[in-house]
Amino acid sequence: MKRILEPELMLDEHQVMAYAQADFEIPHQDFMRRLSTWVNEPNFSGTALDLGCGPGDISYRFAKTFPLCTLHAVDGSSPMLNIAQAALSSDLAPRLRFIQGMLPTVILPQSDYEIIFSNSVLHHLPDPQALWQTVKNYAKSGTRIIIMDLLRPANLALAQKMVKDYTVNEPEVLQRDFYHSLLAAFSLEEISTQLAKADLQLQLEQISDRHVFITGVIR
Repeated sequence: MKRILEPELMLDEHQVMAYAQADFEIPHQDFMRRLSTWVNEPNFSGTALDLGCGPGDISYRFAKTFPLCTLHAVDGSSPMLNIAQAALSSDLAPRLRFIQGMLPTVILPQSDYEIIFSNSVLHHLPDPQALWQTVKNYAKSGTRIIIMDLLRPANLALAQKMVKDYTVNEPEVLQRDFYHSLLAAFSLEEISTQLAKADLQLQLEQISDRHVFITGVIR
């Protein structure tokens, strides 16, 4: 099945609110568990970069998991960042900064980061190199990369089955968005080709019927 693009940004207020209120506890906690295990540094005190932070749920989880870190979180959608910013507590504000910008042209407060991570942004991008070039632009030797995203099902019937299996209790707008995201996602082979084109030596692991986990250290 060929890839079918979806809009790069979530801008509709109803759509944004449905996404922000959705129950992502299991996948987001799984992402943080995998990230924490891979980083294996509970006292990490450097600066990390979250690419495509949306309403900020994983940004907050990261900042709380690593209480000594600083985090810059980027998204292109103003409505998403408004929700993220509204939830920013006074105790996290000195360490967590939300930044609006598009990949790969976003200008960030520093030239490189010790950790760069991203969850579910790759499939939104018309050109996947926007993510990989941003990673290269803001990485240095030793930067740890952790990325999770959707994988495209083999056919429409399987995509429809996944919607029923995983979002049956969610609002219709969220079910529709999930379906479109599945169709816009990449295959393992396509991601491998993207990484080769970007000259990034990262490891790919399929961790579910619909997720890929990508990790590595920049040399």
